[in-house]
Amino acid sequence: MSEFAGFPIAGPDFYEDLEADNSRIFWTANKHIYEEFVKRPMTALITDLEPDFGPAKIFRPYRDVRFAKDKSPYKTHQGAVVPTAPGVGWYVQIGAPGLFVAGGLYAAAPEQLSRLRTTLDDDIRGAELESIVDHLVTAGYTLGGDKLKTRPKGYPIDHPRIDLLRHKSLVMSREFGTPDWLETPRAATEIRKSWESLRPLVEWLGAVAGN
Repeated sequence: MSEFAGFPIAGPDFYEDLEADNSRIFWTANKHIYEEFVKRPMTALITDLEPDFGPAKIFRPYRDVRFAKDKSPYKTHQGAVVPTAPGVGWYVQIGAPGLFVAGGLYAAAPEQLSRLRTTLDDDIRGAELESIVDHLVTAGYTLGGDKLKTRPKGYPIDHPRIDLLRHKSLVMSREFGTPDWLETPRAATEIRKSWESLRPLVEWLGAVAGN
């Protein structure tokens, strides 16, 4: 039986306060809230989803500030990822705005990006991804990811899939906010449904970029 009972609203509230005071003093005084209302339900959620999607990684709450101009020590959200191939997988996040889900290719190595663009250039295989993306956009998902401002080298500007070819990463996502069901077991059902909707994208990208 699942131990996941939902994401208490105390989690988003905690991150709203953390955004206002991202300090060690605040974190130390409120770490018990993070542990109880953020980390604990996220751990229960990924355990619940593992049989359908695979094992997940929960990200650390601490930022790597070694080379960052922003020296804020703590992340203002808690994320978890289920990797299916290098840089490819499903993602879930809880933060001040509420629940966020996504899937796709987050970080492509040069050889992965080359394979992605070669496949997109193929009329049959490229049209497959185009259809998947269009279907998800119609269903309410947003297409995102880092993109070139112009065309990639070797591809014409009038290529029928030039917008997809510009992507250096390709992610489809959806913001749920803080609906009433966020604090109930239904949250796992909604996340599962979203990840299933994203499965064709994740599997297509895994097959192409993950080899």
